Amino acid sequence: MTDLEYLEKYLAKKDLTKGIKKLKKGIPVQYIVGSTEFYGYKINVNKNVLIPRFETEELVENTLKYIKKYFNDQIKMLEIGTGSGCISIALKKENPNLDIIATDISKKAIKIAKKNAKENSVQIKFINTNLYEGINEKFDLVISNPPYISKDEKIMDIVYNNEPHLALFADNKGLYFYEEILKNIKNILKDKYLICFEIGMNQAEEIKVLAKKYLYNPTIILKKDLQQRDRMIFIYNFE
Repeated sequence: MTDLEYLEKYLAKKDLTKGIKKLKKGIPVQYIVGSTEFYGYKINVNKNVLIPRFETEELVENTLKYIKKYFNDQIKMLEIGTGSGCISIALKKENPNLDIIATDISKKAIKIAKKNAKENSVQIKFINTNLYEGINEKFDLVISNPPYISKDEKIMDIVYNNEPHLALFADNKGLYFYEEILKNIKNILKDKYLICFEIGMNQAEEIKVLAKKYLYNPTIILKKDLQQRDRMIFIYNFE
């Protein structure tokens, strides 16, 4: 579907002319319409949250496979940096056994995530905090699609000019948040755990090193996206 067809499908006729003008100015069609589809569910988006990507749907799909393989009962899950809430919402819709806490440092992101959860009829506890500060519970599953673009990396103008830089860029060649998450994560993990990350396509080896640095003898699985780019890392211990 082209951007124009997308506008025609989701905007009323009276709003179409304004929508086309915004499109010509380089505003993403999802922000113009105010929503997008993620894993088959409607997700509201605005300039305060990233537009969900197809690659993140693959993170959800693979996470569901690991859950089915390794977990049976109620699963305590933490999502770090929830943004629009799309990951937690899709996982909860697909597996009601998940008991989910989702965090974000942005109050505006939390607001839209709560709206999305309500409209999709799921119960998720959203907390406005940095990573998992102030959270003293233990989790079976931790998932995150953190900011992972290096600050000197060139990205498309439509992304750079519209989407929140807070959710895009990270220090240390884009690795900052992976280390911040991993260095104290053992304090919030149960003995048997699963950690799921979306990653930049050139970051796999560095993240493997970080996982081995901060966790005792973890199993680490790297998976590619449909474009055959390194895109997901699953770190776990089920012994």
